[in-house]
Amino acid sequence: MSDCLFCKIITGDIPADIIYQDDKILIFKDINPKADVHLLMIPKAHIESLVQLNESHNDLIAYMMLKLPELANDQGLNSGFRTIINTGRDGGQEVFHLHIHLLGGQNLPGF
Repeated sequence: MSDCLFCKIITGDIPADIIYQDDKILIFKDINPKADVHLLMIPKAHIESLVQLNESHNDLIAYMMLKLPELANDQGLNSGFRTIINTGRDGGQEVFHLHIHLLGGQNLPGF
């Protein structure tokens, strides 16, 4: 989508502090971190939110979920971490491209 902030990050039109990417996903630092470690994992395919997922996305979502513990370990979050997926405007979603927040570290805020 031409007006999607995260799609523009994927194409390189908007810079980001990229931690990891492959043919399926991109992971970058949140520009407004809420914890010592605050990363965003996005699929390279534009999917608006969890609501738009269907069975054709099974492999992608499994891949993303399995990548999170590896990512957390790489960030030194060996004693735990938090993942958040905001869905829809009333669910706190601000960018309408599916993304998973990975948060952790000493200054992890309360829930």
